[in-house]
Amino acid sequence: MKQIINSLLETDLYKFSMGQVIYHQFSDYKTTWAFKCRNEDVHFTVEMVEEIKRQIKLYCNLRFSEDELEYLHKIKWLKGSYVDFLRLWQARYEDFEISTDAECGLAIETKGTWLNTSMYEIPALAIVNEVYFRMAYDYDRLYESFKKRLDEKYENIKSGYWCTGTFSEFGLRRRLSAQAQELAIEKFSHLNDTENSLTNFIGTSNVYLAKKFNLTPVGTMAHEWIMCVGQGNHKHNPAYSNWYALDSWVKEYGILNGTALTDTITTDCFLRDFQLTYATLFSGVRHDSGDPFEWGEKMIKHYQLLGIDPKSKTLLFSDALDFERADKLYKHFCNQINVAFGIGTYLSNDTDVPALNIVMKTVKCNGMDVAKVSDTPGKGMCNNPEYVDYLNRCIEWRMKNK
Repeated sequence: MKQIINSLLETDLYKFSMGQVIYHQFSDYKTTWAFKCRNEDVHFTVEMVEEIKRQIKLYCNLRFSEDELEYLHKIKWLKGSYVDFLRLWQARYEDFEISTDAECGLAIETKGTWLNTSMYEIPALAIVNEVYFRMAYDYDRLYESFKKRLDEKYENIKSGYWCTGTFSEFGLRRRLSAQAQELAIEKFSHLNDTENSLTNFIGTSNVYLAKKFNLTPVGTMAHEWIMCVGQGNHKHNPAYSNWYALDSWVKEYGILNGTALTDTITTDCFLRDFQLTYATLFSGVRHDSGDPFEWGEKMIKHYQLLGIDPKSKTLLFSDALDFERADKLYKHFCNQINVAFGIGTYLSNDTDVPALNIVMKTVKCNGMDVAKVSDTPGKGMCNNPEYVDYLNRCIEWRMKNK
């Protein structure tokens, strides 16, 4: 099998956005990450696991080129000091522990500095996906079904049958293959050349492909950011995780690069900290769990209560979207607030077989358990149920005591 990850830019933009703040403010933090496959009927063979190991070793041999570093330096919120650090950066295979010791046949754990382990998540998931689909199925047949479905989606958007206003591609971590994702991005990059199109394709979270096709690299922040900043310090009450995370972000970026993720320890708890200062500084918020219509109405009401015009802010939806669902959300909210969409698996891995539902999540920071609760039961991940119970009790206390 050919090398899957061929550039260190082949990751999501928010890894660099978070990486810069980690480098400047949390360089001594250490984290542990764990892989989980949520598909009950998926099994990774020994041969697949060996190929995954080989591919990750190849990834660990990569370095940033000067051309890639120059590209990153042109992103207005990335600073020279961080780009200079990346010039020296290289993944460490020693940080990975990969085995067959799991119900699905694949166990992956990474341990090391947060600076390093954060960067491993996206390439590792992309490798697992592509190895699985190339070895478990007739890949050529899958790819043909992917192309057929992609053509149908493109025509439906181009014709105006579905309208999403503005959307970006977020599918790197669960893509069918590098070939499939590149095809999708190349195809939709021509959407903006179409006259009378009601939908605008902004770009992709995949920095490598954004560079290749001269698109906007798109990204916000991940749950790991709130989890580690808020829960990785034993002095912090974890119910205030959002405050610590937002404060560190603003210290680094000010009004730049500001889309806040709301659901790490529930959106209701997030809103306790997302008061006038942060709601003004951040350009918008991202939805990643729970009912999107209820969430959107809640955010609009929150802005209004703060005296902020919702039309000056953006709701970014990114939870398991397809064009039909995005169309409904856009039509519901477009006259009340700016709306944008980050659409992932639907664009990068829609074939005749189900996509993998796999994740790599932070489970420890500085030796302490960390957890995501989210607005949807079952989307959280933590190895210690007692810590989850403690976190929930802290959140409950916070909601009762302003």
